[in-house]
Amino acid sequence: MSTSAYPIEVHFPDISVHRQSASGIDYVHTFDSGAPGPHVMINALTHGNEVCGAIVVDELLKRALRPRRGRLTLSFANVAAYRSFDPAKPDAARFVDQDFNRVWTAATLDDAARTSSELVRAREMRPVVDSVDLLLDLHSMHEKSKPLIVAGPLAKGSELATQLGTPATVICDEGHPEGRRMRDYEGFGDPSSPKNALLIECGQHWERSAVDVARDTTARFLLLAGVVDATDLPGDWIAPLPATQHIVRVTQPVVATSMDFRFASAYTGLEILDNAGTVIGWSNGEPVVTPYDDCMLVMPSLRQLRPGVTVVRLGKVERTVTRKDTPAD
Repeated sequence: MSTSAYPIEVHFPDISVHRQSASGIDYVHTFDSGAPGPHVMINALTHGNEVCGAIVVDELLKRALRPRRGRLTLSFANVAAYRSFDPAKPDAARFVDQDFNRVWTAATLDDAARTSSELVRAREMRPVVDSVDLLLDLHSMHEKSKPLIVAGPLAKGSELATQLGTPATVICDEGHPEGRRMRDYEGFGDPSSPKNALLIECGQHWERSAVDVARDTTARFLLLAGVVDATDLPGDWIAPLPATQHIVRVTQPVVATSMDFRFASAYTGLEILDNAGTVIGWSNGEPVVTPYDDCMLVMPSLRQLRPGVTVVRLGKVERTVTRKDTPAD
């Protein structure tokens, strides 16, 4: 695992031009077609240093993309964290006070005694999020790893992921002990609700290929939802589908209890360790081992190490979806 910063290969767009919106919520733009259809949200900057989503949302707003059916929301979430980005300290801009993607329970948002930069912003965005039927939350990763879908714990999430068709790895998990993600908020995390959400980890934060993944998955998500037609989107955004998708069930997180945690190797993610009992690291001097054969390491990283943070999730391939053909559109 790299301990130094990765090179910054992309341009950070000036999103200040998108501040004012008809929704009345800064940096959150909702467009209504007037025709029946779902409310679809493409969200960027859940974390302030995850720029690929911001690039895509900026491009869609500048193209004046409008839905043909239903409603479309294009949003930048943690703008305050994004503004704080410093290339000399690129990991520090993940959030201002607390992780924006750990506050999404109604009880947390309703608790007036709790406040932070991220809670203020989540409360501002909440009325729009409450009305969304299908959410695509665009993220990127601390370490250089192949992209993946985080589909949540429910069957409806993994089903939507396989309908989307890409990336090739689908992670089914319960989230983080530290708090609930936006993709699990209310109806998104309710098996009886038709609402659904996917989180895409597009690649390492600042690599060019992460932008390509963000464009591809965004275009496919909008087409799958039916709110736009293919002719409304740039023709070069959609990439060929992978021949297979691996559905991985996370069985447990590994959570740091102190600053004394280190990995046994330079893991970056999606490594599969053959044998149960393999030492993957040490926590407070005690070995952390794989609980079963063929254990996958999901998004290992110590870049945000602190007590209570998930440093890696452990998972197992549950099934593989193979396509007879892999058309690009």
